[in-house]
Amino acid sequence: MKINKFVEDLKAKSVAELNDELVAAKKELFNLRFQNATNQLDNTGRIKEVRKNIARIQTVITEQANASK
Repeated sequence: MKINKFVEDLKAKSVAELNDELVAAKKELFNLRFQNATNQLDNTGRIKEVRKNIARIQTVITEQANASK
């Protein structure tokens, strides 16, 4: 249910907002990987969650691009 809410929020945003969200998620993923490499990360499942969120954001961006054609 929480994922559906996240996707609905993404679909309500513009492409520019989605791109900002994508950049923020990629930065978070980089930081998580860095923490994991230095053994500072407690919740390693967060990496998988952020990767899936990046894929969801990219999917919504693609859907909006195809809908506008």
